[in-house]
Amino acid sequence: MRLYQKFLDGVPEYLARYYWWAYLWRWGIWFFDHQSVINAILFGQYDKLLKKSLAQIETKPAAKILQLTCVYGKLTPSLLSSTGNEVHLCDAATGQLHLTRRKTRHVANRCHLARMNAECLGYRNDAFDQVIVFFLFHEMPAEARQNTYAEIARVVRPGGSVLIAEYAETPHNHWLYRIVLLRWLLGYLEPFLHGFWQEDIAAKLIDAFKRKGKVLNEVHGIEYCFARFYRIMRFDVVAKT
Repeated sequence: MRLYQKFLDGVPEYLARYYWWAYLWRWGIWFFDHQSVINAILFGQYDKLLKKSLAQIETKPAAKILQLTCVYGKLTPSLLSSTGNEVHLCDAATGQLHLTRRKTRHVANRCHLARMNAECLGYRNDAFDQVIVFFLFHEMPAEARQNTYAEIARVVRPGGSVLIAEYAETPHNHWLYRIVLLRWLLGYLEPFLHGFWQEDIAAKLIDAFKRKGKVLNEVHGIEYCFARFYRIMRFDVVAKT
C-alpha cells in the first residue's frame, strides 16, 4: 500500500495523493497552522491578502456566508470578527474541521462546520449571499475545479457574490517565476498550479453561472498583491428584477 492511501478516508483521491503531508497528517496540520509558516509559504503576503479579502466581505444584516474549505492561519477567526453574520464552512478533511473548531469556539454559535467535498455540496440551491474561496483552486485538478465552479454557481443566490483569493495569471515577469529552481520547486509542491495559471477563472465562473440560469457580472473588483503574483477577485451575481 502506498503511504497516501492510508489518508484516503473519504477525501478526494488527489487530496490524499498529493497533499496528505500538508492537510491530512496530524503533524502536518500542527506544523502548517503556525502563522509564521503559512506567511512564509505566501512569501510574507498573508496579512496583506487577508486584509484585502476582509475588505470585501459581505456585511449586510442576516447575510449567509460560505467559506469553501478550511484555511490555515487566522482567516476564519478574522472573518467571524469582521461580520456578525453566520459563517458556514465545509471541508472534506475531518482534521481540518477539528482545527477550525478549536480556533472558533468563542463564536461557535455563528460558525457552522460540515464535512463536505467542494465538488458536491450538500447545501440547497441559492443558500448563500457570498462564497469565499481562499487559495483552493490551484490545489485542484482541472475536473475538480470545474465541478466546484458549478457548485458555487448553484449555491450562491442572485444578488450575492463570490470572493476569490488566489495566484494571479502566469507571472512570467515575476522574479520568483524567472528563477528556474524556484519555479520547479513551486511546481513540484503544487502539481496543479501550472494548469491553474493557464485558466481563465472569470470565463469559467461566468459559464458555470449561465448553466444555472444566473448572470455573473465581469469581475467587480480585482486587486493584485506581491507584484501581480497574487490577486483578490470579487464577482457579483445579478439580482433578479
